[in-house]
Amino acid sequence: MEQSTGFVSAIDAVTRHVNSARPDAPIRPDPPRTARFAAARRLTAGALRRLADQIQPTPLPSPTSCVR
Repeated sequence: MEQSTGFVSAIDAVTRHVNSARPDAPIRPDPPRTARFAAARRLTAGALRRLADQIQPTPLPSPTSCVR
């Protein structure tokens, strides 16, 4: 009896997925992450901070009292 290619590949994928969760599964360490865009991030943070300082609302003047 012939089995369809999709069925065979699905069984193979499920088997690989189930076996990958085993305690004796091979372990591959994560590659070290490089700090991409670090300079751009610092530049953007500085620009946003300067903009926030410029548009920060100023405190309201002290209220005047109307005394009769």
